[in-house]
Amino acid sequence: MDALNLPPFDYKVTKSGANYLIFDILRRKNVVLTPEEWVRQHFVHYLIHSLGYPKSLISIERGTTYNKLQKRTDLCIYNQEGKPHLLLECKAAHVPITQEVVKQVSTYNQTIQAKYVVISNGLQHYCWQVDFETRRYEPLAEVPGYNFE
Repeated sequence: MDALNLPPFDYKVTKSGANYLIFDILRRKNVVLTPEEWVRQHFVHYLIHSLGYPKSLISIERGTTYNKLQKRTDLCIYNQEGKPHLLLECKAAHVPITQEVVKQVSTYNQTIQAKYVVISNGLQHYCWQVDFETRRYEPLAEVPGYNFE
């Protein structure tokens, strides 16, 4: 797997048939190790160990409906009231972050209404704070840490 622009973590990879599996600490099971999953697992550990987010507030690959279509979010962090706080879309390291990717995540967030939106391919990370009243996305220099006060 590619080296990423995220802190390394102690991961456990096993092989099952033709697939490599990585242990997911949120789902508490081994999942197929794809390039996108590699980025997702790095970002999960970054959120928990570097930014202080509790595991209990992070949801992984949760279903949502947009325009009557069933979609799945890569990661969504909720606040203590159960409302979406941060929406994260992960792409494989070889997938560039394009305007189409930003539009896709922004479209999902119209339904989810998370305060922050993050897009990462493991090498580049983009974060915005969303103002739903003005419908503006304000770019941030870094992903906000856990502080739901």
